[in-house]
Amino acid sequence: MKVILLEDVKSLGKKGDICDVSDGYARNFIIPKKKGVEATPDNLNNLKLKNANDAKVAKENLENAQALAAQLADKAVVIRVRVGEGGKLFGAIASKEIAAAVLDQTGLEVDKKKIVLADPIKALGDHKVKVKLHKDVTASLLVKVEEE
Repeated sequence: MKVILLEDVKSLGKKGDICDVSDGYARNFIIPKKKGVEATPDNLNNLKLKNANDAKVAKENLENAQALAAQLADKAVVIRVRVGEGGKLFGAIASKEIAAAVLDQTGLEVDKKKIVLADPIKALGDHKVKVKLHKDVTASLLVKVEEE
């Protein structure tokens, strides 16, 4: 019997795969546990439509990420902080502060989890920060840390 998997099944296949399994395995395990459905023409058509929709959504997400990367490319964000003797910062600047500054100064919303910092920023000056907007799109943002 041919089945369409609704979720990953160990040693059988991944979600969306069409697999050929024995009738008993399909009737007693895969279908009752909602791990798959029988590969009828209607279900195959639904799978085809779902895959087309997923591809369209993925393309839109990629285009949105590329547009946001283009907007961020020429932007610089200024963060003013208190400093102690010798120009040392009290604490460090984390991705949360950078995301808030980007929203305030440019109006662009960037998730703090997408800002990649190798090390927290602990010094005054200009710092290049990478923003991973999509698995294929990475933008670069200039963060200027100045004394308050």
